[in-house]
Amino acid sequence: MSNRLPVDHVSGKGTDAVWRTSPGGLVAALEPVMRERDGVWIGWPGMPDVEFEPFEADGIDLIPVPLSADEVENYYEGFSNDTLWPLYHDVISPPSYHREWWEAYQRVNRRFADAALAVAAPNAIVWVHDYQLQLVPKMLRDARPDLIIGFFNHIPFPPYGIYSQLPWRRQIIDGLLGADVVGFQRVADAGNFARAVRRLHGYETRGNLINVRLEETQAEMTLRHQAKARRGQPVRTVLARPFPISIDAQQFQRLAADPKIRARAKEIREELGNPRVLMLGVDRLDYTKGIRHRMKAFGELLEDGVFTSEEVALVQVASPSRERVDAYAQLRDEVEIMVSRINGDFSQLGHPGIHYLHQGYPREEMVALYLAADVMLVTALRDGMNLVAKEYVASRTDQDGVLILSEFAGAADELRQALLVNPHDIDGLKAAIVHAIRMPQRERMRRMRALRKRVLSHDVQRWSATFLDALVREDHNDPANRLDIPKRAVLPLDYGGD
Repeated sequence: MSNRLPVDHVSGKGTDAVWRTSPGGLVAALEPVMRERDGVWIGWPGMPDVEFEPFEADGIDLIPVPLSADEVENYYEGFSNDTLWPLYHDVISPPSYHREWWEAYQRVNRRFADAALAVAAPNAIVWVHDYQLQLVPKMLRDARPDLIIGFFNHIPFPPYGIYSQLPWRRQIIDGLLGADVVGFQRVADAGNFARAVRRLHGYETRGNLINVRLEETQAEMTLRHQAKARRGQPVRTVLARPFPISIDAQQFQRLAADPKIRARAKEIREELGNPRVLMLGVDRLDYTKGIRHRMKAFGELLEDGVFTSEEVALVQVASPSRERVDAYAQLRDEVEIMVSRINGDFSQLGHPGIHYLHQGYPREEMVALYLAADVMLVTALRDGMNLVAKEYVASRTDQDGVLILSEFAGAADELRQALLVNPHDIDGLKAAIVHAIRMPQRERMRRMRALRKRVLSHDVQRWSATFLDALVREDHNDPANRLDIPKRAVLPLDYGGD
């Protein structure tokens, strides 16, 4: 279950509708699982005020959940993306709290839960995805204690000092605690969630386990993961731990080996005037991605005379995102003004410093860009994972290229051989860019080989299998639920940051 179905509507209505499989790692990971387990995927088809009957696409049974235009505005654009999204991303942009948005969020979550209850077999596994559906696990648990319920949060979970701002903080926590397993991207996210549970409910936590106290009526039932707390009180244990998501690495390797895509990579460099160094940023146009910070650092390096726009070019792909939300419209204006100023001040004839592309591209073109780029800039101010960093690494079959990665992206926990930066530290970011440009090939290849080993061995198929394995285990204390998260890397001393 996810906010969106894994298909995009192409044309037609009713039984004549034509659908195309959506790109993305989640779809690639779960397609084989759905086919093997006779599953259904529940989600919104992406169009307001339109209802579709259940249908099949690429061998997967799909159940559309309809949303009205008002619900899209209040549940999705409002509560999900203008309340929860900024709150969970460290209030980089101020969240808005409106009771009518909360009411719509509850109503839509109930509709999703009812859709699952209508089709779930006895003891079925229900895997709920992401912050738009945080109330669903409890709704399912209350109605069907037999269900095996997992929840995965694709975005960060904030520290309690930030989370506590939410007027409906208890209801969200209660909703998530309906699951048997609550998965997060990072160790810190799982810890933040456990601390919020302790502060709001006083429940005992032991390592990755949370003891949810049972009511008298529940204590008489036979529930999965039922146990006794230290004082003999009946509890139900919930496993809350990180399961860092990944990509279909083999698919990116195959695309990177395609002669047409490799030829396109060379063509891209020629079209850009064959700069000595090509830098690349690929993001949704979102205030969490740190696009303005990397442009500021790049502009200052041009101003300092460290390099010229003829020597070093930056391609910034910024795909459109949530343009009906005011904060995003404002961000677009700010970024485009910044690009114009830097190019106006420092570009040379035929060699603009920043090539800004406010549009999305097919995966084949993105892999060509990854192959063409000497340096990949991922400077998120806060990110659950950031799969672009992993896509770049998987595409570099030549074992070359440098990844500059924000320590505030979940990928920093795994990709330890990237150049880790604090994007708020502009001097440190500038130093990392210079380091990347001047890095000897031997060091570049050593780092990239280590990065590729991690990405190729911890792909999206492993992620889904690990989560489902933890979900179906009868004992949350099973050794298989131990963490497999590498230690944080230490920044080099010459970066100017801590």
